[in-house]
Amino acid sequence: MPTLDAPEERLRKFKYRGKDTSVRRQQRIAASVELRKAKKDEQTLKRRNITDSTDPLFSSDGNEAHLTLDEIIQGVNSSDPILCFGATQAARKILSREKNPPLKAIIEAGLIPRLVEFLKSSFHPHLQFEAAWALTNIASGTSDDTRAVVKGGAIQPLVELLSSPHMTVCEQAVWALGNIAGEPPASISHSDPLAGDGPEFRDLIISSNAIPHLLAIVSSTIPITFLRNVTWTLSNLCRNKNPYPSKAAVKQMLPAFSLLLRHHDNEILSDTCWALSYLTEGCNERIGQVVDAGVLPRLVEFMSSMELSILTPSLRTVGNIVTGTDHQTQMAIDAGMLKVLPQLLKHPKSSIQKEAMWALSNVAAGPRHHIQQLVTWNLLPPLVAVLKNAEFKVQKEAVWTVANFAIGASVTQLSQLVQSGVLGPLINLLTIPDTKVVVIILDIITYILQEADKLCEKESLCLMIEELGGLDRIEALQLHVNNQIAQMALNIIEKHFGE
Repeated sequence: MPTLDAPEERLRKFKYRGKDTSVRRQQRIAASVELRKAKKDEQTLKRRNITDSTDPLFSSDGNEAHLTLDEIIQGVNSSDPILCFGATQAARKILSREKNPPLKAIIEAGLIPRLVEFLKSSFHPHLQFEAAWALTNIASGTSDDTRAVVKGGAIQPLVELLSSPHMTVCEQAVWALGNIAGEPPASISHSDPLAGDGPEFRDLIISSNAIPHLLAIVSSTIPITFLRNVTWTLSNLCRNKNPYPSKAAVKQMLPAFSLLLRHHDNEILSDTCWALSYLTEGCNERIGQVVDAGVLPRLVEFMSSMELSILTPSLRTVGNIVTGTDHQTQMAIDAGMLKVLPQLLKHPKSSIQKEAMWALSNVAAGPRHHIQQLVTWNLLPPLVAVLKNAEFKVQKEAVWTVANFAIGASVTQLSQLVQSGVLGPLINLLTIPDTKVVVIILDIITYILQEADKLCEKESLCLMIEELGGLDRIEALQLHVNNQIAQMALNIIEKHFGE
């Protein structure tokens, strides 16, 4: 998805974009930054493995748990295979404890290169497993911890373990790669060429040919817990957009995501929808890749899900798609998104209402035949209800929806908008402290008055505004501390209410 406009820039584009649909389409990205950022809890980026393995191949007698950190360091560096295994298993166990695992101590002891070496011990799958598990948990830590695993050379051996004949070893390698791929972008710059951030680590995994191996696992018969891990790791390989994952990598993954959308497991469905939400945050060509995969009908179906973990990412993905071309937006409409939006605008969670209204505002920013479909699917009444009763963050998106609708509407459509009762709640919002929203509302009122003047219907509209208390509100705004608002209010009074 292109860079989000600051509110001032978004407002400027609204005011001057006119009715040209190609320009309007380019300005579809109309949400605040916090709306488009997935909250921390929406998808787990990293996961620590703190459960014990039930595979008898990897069972232990428990003696290794009593080793001290010094004994672990000595054992891991030993040339005795028995001592190496016991110490590695002990390291894994202390790294798997729920509270305060000694990640830093293990890293500072220089054990990562040795653990990476153990990943290559093909004749000792039990040692590979313990080493992979230990590295998984180190990579679940801070950015520095993850970076230490990458700098230790773990990615290529972990990718090779995706072909291990031992399922438990393979799954642990998947988990470790998922943690590495889930590293968020660095917030500061580093001079170290291997300092890395989310996109760099992700691309190192992709360039190590991990995707074909992961897809081979998806197509095989594996336990549900394993498939969850594979789906989550693939989803993390879709994250980050500076740069986006390569088009070739996306093309490889999309058929698997189409297949996973047909699964029955909620966790798999959630991570698949999140993956598609990341992939549709790009340009129209990126959106086209996803739409052409034929996933839209299933995503729209999930917009009615009772499971918030599925509803949220599916709604976000469809919302992203309608920021694309008119054709892509029409495909989402044809898939039934407008049938579902009225219920989502009444959802008990305001965050869902806001996402739904954001999607609606993007459709309203399209050509008149899209605006007509909003009318046809009876979306004006729930729009008015949101303006009247919703939380302000949702009302704010609704104001943008009205603005987009009004600017692109035909005379008949604009009349239907006014008749829906939209002016009353808009006028009530003129008293809010958010100056940018007040400016947009004054712009909407100005535009509607100008259009009514052309049709010689301004007098009745002015009377309606006055009866709704609008004249008093607008007159009061002439004394507003914000000069732009004061001037806009003065212009409305002088041009349309002067008589």
